[in-house]
Amino acid sequence: MANEKVIILGGKGMLGSDVASLCRLKNIDLESFDLPEFDITNYKQLADVLQKADLVINCAAYTDVEGAEDQKESAFKINADAAGKLGQIARDSGFWVLHISTDFVFDGRSDKAYAETDEPNPINVYGQSKLAGEQLLVASGCRCCIIRVEWTYGLNGNNFITKLIRNARDKKELRIVDDQIGSPTATEEAAKVILKLASLKQEGLFHFAAEGFVSRFEMAGFIFDKLNLPVILRSCKTKDFPSAAQRPLSSRFDCSKISKQLDEPIERWEKPLGRFLEKLTKKGLS
Repeated sequence: MANEKVIILGGKGMLGSDVASLCRLKNIDLESFDLPEFDITNYKQLADVLQKADLVINCAAYTDVEGAEDQKESAFKINADAAGKLGQIARDSGFWVLHISTDFVFDGRSDKAYAETDEPNPINVYGQSKLAGEQLLVASGCRCCIIRVEWTYGLNGNNFITKLIRNARDKKELRIVDDQIGSPTATEEAAKVILKLASLKQEGLFHFAAEGFVSRFEMAGFIFDKLNLPVILRSCKTKDFPSAAQRPLSSRFDCSKISKQLDEPIERWEKPLGRFLEKLTKKGLS
């Protein structure tokens, strides 16, 4: 990536900000764009910021899973239509694109870890819009890499962990679902993988998540134990929390394909999560 201009779309978000920080640490020439100054659905703005791009990392997304059910048009404009337009510009200009997608493209009913070859079947609008974005990007004919990530957490955005800690301050007892299974994945770790694939200009579809699987309930227990928070945890089922959007119960990823591209083995989820909790404690956020 030496002497290349990197453009990050969605650079203020949880993942995008960590990608941008890592780029700066490596002295990579980059520009980062996000709301409110930049709107990825504005074609002229998109074309203008990409004029000097050698490669583009697209972290921009509509991520409000519940909100997407009522704001379907907005979700598809950002997650699907904009990805397709990005692909068309990349095809015509010749730059390479790395696009971020999600475990929500699957229905979560499989008894095996999802591989890149498994057939998607999203069960909510958010997942449908992200799958459409993948398809439109590939259909554009540009050189691209798509990375699906899951259960992400970082310092620069709301996530399951920060919401959990906020709730623990107000309540002595919490009910957490024990039938949603996945891999808590640090955006700092995802950023390292993104830059590795960018340096290789890999093309195709990849799954990335931390090693190992855990339920939301078990994850909460790990967090409260590490932070010594006196909260009583009660297990429950997803159906006990009616919501506008269905959630995939199994978000397990088979990461063997992406592992072959990496210099080091993927860490088990406990290690990066432990480091993240230490950072929260030092910042006084836990």
